[in-house]
Amino acid sequence: MAEPPKTDKKVDWVTEIRGLAWLVLAVLSFWTFIAKPFYIPSESMMPTLIKGDRLVVSKFPYGWSYASSFWHVLPFIHGRLFGHMPERGDVVILTPPGESSDYIKRVIGLPGDTIEVRGGVVWLNGKPIQRVAQKPALIPVDANVPCDRGLEAAYRVTGPDGKLYCAMPVFRETLPSGRTYDTIDLGVDASPGDEYGPITVPADHVFVMGDNRDESADSRYPIEEQGLGGPIPWENLGGRAEFITHSYDGTGEIWNPISWFTALRPHRTGINLHPVRVAPPKN
Repeated sequence: MAEPPKTDKKVDWVTEIRGLAWLVLAVLSFWTFIAKPFYIPSESMMPTLIKGDRLVVSKFPYGWSYASSFWHVLPFIHGRLFGHMPERGDVVILTPPGESSDYIKRVIGLPGDTIEVRGGVVWLNGKPIQRVAQKPALIPVDANVPCDRGLEAAYRVTGPDGKLYCAMPVFRETLPSGRTYDTIDLGVDASPGDEYGPITVPADHVFVMGDNRDESADSRYPIEEQGLGGPIPWENLGGRAEFITHSYDGTGEIWNPISWFTALRPHRTGINLHPVRVAPPKN
């Protein structure tokens, strides 16, 4: 029996590269216009977010600007397309003016608002934001949250279960709209940011703060101190934080696939990052 003729199976590299380019473009477009993952690299948003959390940031709630683009590949352009102001209490990612790295903070003040901090208490338009002391946040100590440096070291304790925790003092703030969230305040003399202002937020700007009030470089601090230098332009907002997808304790190793699972913090998966809304506080 005659053998079938041999055919050369050559790879069409042009088609393969074109297909890969379209895939990359689709992913970058999704991350630019719809949503993208975000990694929490610091303690500035504790107890809401802790180092090692992975979350989803949606890009469309405030419209789009240069800060929405993936890796900020678009040139700086003033303004926003189909823009909407955030609501006080939103957790947002932002790109400080003149930088390319992203920060994550909470919106406290909108254009026209007067912001002041007295003894660690935030005043909004001449009235203190209501805050009530809560039980300490028992954050498990791990490689990403060692709780052994700076101001945090004094709050490292052993829990009833014999495990180490970072027992940070928590205060629940409630905005005039009724949106409420937890913050950490280590005391009146803990940081210079406990006394600030008053200042009025300019047009097309927002005033942002970290929930970990004594360990957050935010709108209260000058740029020379690695702060944001006051209210930030609205066009520098890159999106709104939605929910935590998963979280790692810092023990994972890239070459050890088993550790990708053992390093997970299952209790943090699915946490909604939108502030809860309660009855507005009485004047």
